[in-house]
Amino acid sequence: MTVPAQPAAIHHVGTGNPGAHPDLATALAAAAEGDAVHLAPGVYRESVRIVRGVTLRALGDGRDGPDGQDRQDGRDRQGGRVRTGSVVLAAPVPGRPALEVAAGAPVVIDGLVVEGAAADQPAVVLAGGRTEWSGGRIGTGRLEVHGDAALAMTGTVLGGAALAGVLLRTSGAVALTDCRLHGTDGTGLVAGGATRVELLRTDVRDTAGSAIRVREDAAVALRDCLIDGAGRSGLLVEDQGSALLTDSRIRACATDAVRVLGSSPAPDEGTTDSQGAGGGVRLHGCELSGSGADAVRAGGHGDVELAFCTLRDSGGSGVSAGDDARVRVTGTRVVRTAAAAVVVHGSARLTGRETVIRASAANGVVATGHAVVDLDDSSLDECAFSPVHAGGSARVRLSGLRITGTPEHGAHLVADAQAVVENSRIADCGMSGVDVADSVRAELRDVSVLRTRNGVTAATRGRTRLYDCEIADSERAAAVLGPGDQEITGGRLLRAGTAGLVVESGAAPRVTGLEIRDAAGSGVVVAGGAEPRLNGVRVLRPGKNGLIVDSGGSGVFEECEIVAPGFPAVHLAGSAAPVLRRLRVQDADEDLSAEPDAEPVVEECVSVRVGSPQWPQWPQTAGAPDRKAPVPAGTGHAAGHGTGSAAGADGAGEEPEESLDDLLGELGRLIGLRRVKQDVASLVKLMRMVHRREAAGLAAPPLSRHLVFAGNPGTGKTTVARLYGRILAAVGLLERGHLVEADRSSLVGEYVGHTGPKTQRVFQEAMGGVLFIDEAYSLAPAGAGGGNDFAQEAVATLVKLMEDHRDAVVVIVAGYPDEMEHFIDSNPGLASRFNRTLLFEDYDDAELVRIVEEHAASHQYELTEDAREALGVHFSRVPRDHRFGNGRSARQTFQAMTERQAYRVAEIEAPSEADLVTLTGPDVPEPAETAGTGAGAA
Repeated sequence: MTVPAQPAAIHHVGTGNPGAHPDLATALAAAAEGDAVHLAPGVYRESVRIVRGVTLRALGDGRDGPDGQDRQDGRDRQGGRVRTGSVVLAAPVPGRPALEVAAGAPVVIDGLVVEGAAADQPAVVLAGGRTEWSGGRIGTGRLEVHGDAALAMTGTVLGGAALAGVLLRTSGAVALTDCRLHGTDGTGLVAGGATRVELLRTDVRDTAGSAIRVREDAAVALRDCLIDGAGRSGLLVEDQGSALLTDSRIRACATDAVRVLGSSPAPDEGTTDSQGAGGGVRLHGCELSGSGADAVRAGGHGDVELAFCTLRDSGGSGVSAGDDARVRVTGTRVVRTAAAAVVVHGSARLTGRETVIRASAANGVVATGHAVVDLDDSSLDECAFSPVHAGGSARVRLSGLRITGTPEHGAHLVADAQAVVENSRIADCGMSGVDVADSVRAELRDVSVLRTRNGVTAATRGRTRLYDCEIADSERAAAVLGPGDQEITGGRLLRAGTAGLVVESGAAPRVTGLEIRDAAGSGVVVAGGAEPRLNGVRVLRPGKNGLIVDSGGSGVFEECEIVAPGFPAVHLAGSAAPVLRRLRVQDADEDLSAEPDAEPVVEECVSVRVGSPQWPQWPQTAGAPDRKAPVPAGTGHAAGHGTGSAAGADGAGEEPEESLDDLLGELGRLIGLRRVKQDVASLVKLMRMVHRREAAGLAAPPLSRHLVFAGNPGTGKTTVARLYGRILAAVGLLERGHLVEADRSSLVGEYVGHTGPKTQRVFQEAMGGVLFIDEAYSLAPAGAGGGNDFAQEAVATLVKLMEDHRDAVVVIVAGYPDEMEHFIDSNPGLASRFNRTLLFEDYDDAELVRIVEEHAASHQYELTEDAREALGVHFSRVPRDHRFGNGRSARQTFQAMTERQAYRVAEIEAPSEADLVTLTGPDVPEPAETAGTGAGAA
């Protein structure tokens, strides 16, 4: 016969009923396994220990039904369940918790408020069994779970503890759902040992220390949780700990949002279980914002994975990885960081895919030490410093990148770094698209570089390879190759602002199958001491020479073609000794212009439709040509002295003397710049007076010719500087009047002893002319300390050279007005030498329209009246913020108009000639299409 189970008894405490127990301890002693204890509202000052399975229920001030079941519950504004009339269990004396659950006891607790005796001591200790806790609150002390205890807590508020709010060291499962942990004077939750804890829709707020700390072999999983206002890190993981955060937010932490000192290994890519299996520190769909330091900082042997997260507005970096850490980033946005968006150093490794980096106040990605970075299909936009910087012995592979909008280099590769860049696009850089220096080994494959100062610059003791790259619309030279193992295979250099390819002194690059089109200067410029080898290179429609070899330059040029040059196809300065083998020149006035002491070897070269051919007149013997036999100079107008090795060299020969009236007329025809024109005219009068006094044998007055050009980008500073040099040459105060452009990267070295010679070399190139230093304020940035910044040495060297060669060089420094004022004040030597400032004002709307009209006329387009009116409206709506580019914005607006016109005309089946050349109102873009692309132009 089976004895029926007895129903669980209910024991009442403090109800006033005759059978009620006077306190909780008495009720627990009387309760059998499975019984329930119901507590009437009130404060029970006792410490109790539960040794058997019972249910503790806080009653709701008489609102319970006759069966003892609560009929009324809800939630407070902090997310904890509350009942009408609280039941408080308060520890009477320090040293013992208010509530302890012994090993093996299954316990249910509903709606109970527990207060400890001291904030730095446990209020509740769960030493074993399984506890299900709903509602209520734990205060003035922490919750401890250890041994093999398991806990499922729902809707409970925990606060007012010191040292730690929740301390977990258990082999049992712990889960907190819809809970709120706040106001801990220490760490919010500490998980150690082999603890496994899950938090769902739980907030951890306002902790004095880190919000969550995971150590030893513990593992935490957070889903849809909030960590807010941590006094240190939001999440701290160390030892062999692991963490999985899904759809959670970490914000406003005083230091790092996530700090990883070490962790267990994360699952291999492709095996990640978003439900919690595996180790490492993994964040999926999370947002980290407003941290005082880095959003994610990994060190030691930490293993971190970020998938589809947003890291924004951090006081440091978005991601920082050091030591032996490994970080994987997928589909993540890193936005508005105060330091470099991603920093990888030590022996750390970072792989990234489909990641967006935007608006970094420093670099986008920095790799140093022995770090390894592998980045695919990602974008880096609007970085204040170079979006990619690789130094030390770092190894970087970049594929499918889009880099845009920086005042510095797109990719800056220095020291002993190794870099592979492929299938990528780099655009709108204030300096070079890619700059390779020191002992770097770099390979660029299928890389597109657009609208940069120089396209690619390479001067390395290592090795540089370019395969099938396209460099277009650079402000200066498309490619500048210095000493080192340099090689270009295939690719195109399009529409360079000066030369297409510049080969600097001491360089011996190999160039094969390259096409150079529509360079404003010469196609290829070879400096003295350079010895390149070019094979199968095509130079089409250069504005000046197709090939110019300076004095002392040589090299081998085979199977090359020069078509429609503006000057003689090939110009050789004195003592130039190249080998010209099977060159083809087509549609030129002259095929060769050479100074009398040039020593070329010419073999099997041909000319097609050349006005004054030279090569057919040169007999070639069957034996080797006599390199010492002089080649007759050509009769063309471009004969001269060639160029130096500056990156901006355009291959112009010696120009005829220019009249001062012509130069002042050229200045007067520039659009806008009214105050600048007046100032230059006044300076010319002063300079002429100085020159006349010197000619009369009188002492010259103490007049400084050095100038500060202060103004926003795109206001014509470089153009006026170039004219100023020519004007000084015309009045006899400068020997040549040429312009040498420089910036911080041209003057400041990378190591001790490098800066002085580098600055001297640039200054020497400017002898007899003008040295124009753009963004000069970067040599003395506001707020910079001494440190190891070699810019101070560059300034000191420059000041001394200006004193030693005061009559041979004019120095013009340029940049934003406020920054230039700080720069001049940073060194007494600068203040005494630069005592005159020319202010370049922004163009007004009408002037911008005129600039567009000039671009249109020079490219054989015509503007309708409605196009002019639409342009005026367009420029009136363009924000005049730091991204506005003045003249460059006008040029880019014109480019956008031609693109829109092309799309429009393409829809016409048989367009007329008028259709092809007319730009109308609908061709004018919206301001958003051209805004923010102009910064960086001088």
